[in-house]
Amino acid sequence: MGRTTLEALVDAQRPSLVLWAPVFFALGIGVYFAVPSEPQAWMLAALAGLLALLTATAVRLGTLGRIALLILILPGAGFGAAALRSLAVAGPVLAFERTAAVEGRIVGVSRSSTDRVRVLLDRVVIHGLEPDNTPRRVRVSLDDGTDGEVLRPGARVIVTARISPPGGPTEPGGFDFRRIAWFESLGAVGYARTPMLEAASEDAGSLRLMAFRAQVALSAHIRAIVPGQSGAFTAAIFTGDRSAIDSAVQAELRASTLYHVVSIGGLHMSLLAGALFALVRYGLALIPRLALIWPLKKIAAAGALVVTFAYLAISGFDVAAQRAFIMTSVFLVAILLDRPALTLRSVALSAFVVLGAAPESLMNAGFQMSFAGTIALIAAFEGLRSMAWWQTTQTDARWRFLKPVVAAFMTSLVAGVATAPFSVFHFNLLSQYGLLANMLAMPAIGLVVMPAAVVALFAAPFGLDWIPLTVAGWGVTYFLEVSRWVAGLGGAVSGVPAGPGASLVLLALGGVISVLWIGRGRWAGLVAVALAVLLWAGHARPVLLIADNGRLFGVETQDGRALSVGKGAGFAAQSWLKKDGDVATQEIAAARGSFVRTRNRIETDVPGIGRVVYVGRSDAAEADAECAAAAILIAPNWSAAPAGPCIFLDAARLARDGAISVQAGQGGLVLNGALSANRSRPWTRGPAPQPPREQGDASIALK
Repeated sequence: MGRTTLEALVDAQRPSLVLWAPVFFALGIGVYFAVPSEPQAWMLAALAGLLALLTATAVRLGTLGRIALLILILPGAGFGAAALRSLAVAGPVLAFERTAAVEGRIVGVSRSSTDRVRVLLDRVVIHGLEPDNTPRRVRVSLDDGTDGEVLRPGARVIVTARISPPGGPTEPGGFDFRRIAWFESLGAVGYARTPMLEAASEDAGSLRLMAFRAQVALSAHIRAIVPGQSGAFTAAIFTGDRSAIDSAVQAELRASTLYHVVSIGGLHMSLLAGALFALVRYGLALIPRLALIWPLKKIAAAGALVVTFAYLAISGFDVAAQRAFIMTSVFLVAILLDRPALTLRSVALSAFVVLGAAPESLMNAGFQMSFAGTIALIAAFEGLRSMAWWQTTQTDARWRFLKPVVAAFMTSLVAGVATAPFSVFHFNLLSQYGLLANMLAMPAIGLVVMPAAVVALFAAPFGLDWIPLTVAGWGVTYFLEVSRWVAGLGGAVSGVPAGPGASLVLLALGGVISVLWIGRGRWAGLVAVALAVLLWAGHARPVLLIADNGRLFGVETQDGRALSVGKGAGFAAQSWLKKDGDVATQEIAAARGSFVRTRNRIETDVPGIGRVVYVGRSDAAEADAECAAAAILIAPNWSAAPAGPCIFLDAARLARDGAISVQAGQGGLVLNGALSANRSRPWTRGPAPQPPREQGDASIALK
């Protein structure tokens, strides 16, 4: 390709060139998280020097040269930003599972997947552990006997808990909670064995703690006005406090694809900012003199900016809320600067700010879905403006009553199509009636609930906020009824097997090319999407999966994955089934297959692998005979390996490799451990030395 051809190509793409900058920056971040080992300090120093040299060189070059160097500089900058962020959040991680007295300050309250209240503690003291080895933050699920009065923001509490390091993947290549925990400075998680007690009075604390205290107070105030689960849901979307929402309601919201409304994000920020902007601007415009003298549009934007920051603070500065605030503030600042607000350039700037502040956001489903939906909506509505039928619906008086319905339908359709691939990839669920649920339910949030929140803001000083909050409760009740009805429809949810990471990359790349490329080259985006689908469809799930406790293992059968036990290691079991695209429960999956279960022993024959045997007893008298009859022998309680041809998995092997997948290869069986890869990353760890087993804890390994 000659220079003239390149110049013509660049000239054709000039309007969208700046939009590619965050894409290449994100590419570098993605490479950082994909590499198997952490870059050393000298590598980062060399990278910084190289980037500085390239930047200085780019200033002296022409357009083509600058673009070529930026293609190198931006990924390098993204890689470096991610590495520095990882260093900045570094903190101690608990070395091994233990029972201990844990003391700390309450800085967060939430609810676990098993419907137990859990607290987030900072300024942690773990009795028996040196301060330098004590995690900065610990999360503990509470005993039912804990007095609710203890759960006050800033209160210093103490509890006896079984705590462990953040868990690794439940299978090789699976979701790694350790990475999420690392960037949240969460060094241990666990469950209380005794009721939590108050150890000291509340700490005045920082701005963040003051905001948490305000969140709890406001949430309680809302629930006092709006009863039941409607109040719990209203409190969640107004304050970010989801601790009062029942697990059954959460399951219905997930089945109807409406769960995204629970987490404060771009939807909430944009609706709140939009409602406040409209109320202030058009409210002041009712006074003719003000409308002529004051810049009402800028005043409304400034007011919306202040309120959305307060909303961010009350929500507890959640990562998703931070991302949403940055996006919303970019749009509002654009209004203050007399610039177009809803443009792809604003989205690109938002992406740069978010990724620069928290590069790890790129790996989160919330980031991917948020930006995919926003980009698709802006691009789609820009395209619709040139279509005659759309212009008719927006300008013809005969459509004045249906205009909002058409706009809502197109918004739900475009956002649903754009975010569905990412949602399915991360959560392995496809809602058959998601569009119907959003069409029926979302107008209540946008037209009733969020405007009522703005009115409540102005009514609160006069003690009249109960009126708009009651109205908001009506809208939420309708919303939840729609969710319950859709979730109850036959076949509302179907499972989708997990796909390879390459499919996610190609889906994102295909979407970006389709939107940003100018000309016929954008069709290459569809080629990338088609390739992603083909790779996904051809991705095979492991024939055999073994959990890190050894007792739970799952075999792929024609009826779905058969599990060795119906109880225990429930998180791993449900994770395997979900990634298989199987919506069955663990109990149902345990009824499949041909397992032979006796006391302290489980065995089955796996086609292509052979006999798999689990032995729970510590007596190894018949070890050699067991090994001779099995292809894979799992015996976590044996102190020595048996003689024989079997693959032997003991406690040390399971601790070192974690969950294991087994496939039949040409040279024999291929075993991969979930903890075997990327051992040198900050959030991963090798096998920690285990302390002597505590009295009374013999059953812990089987939980």
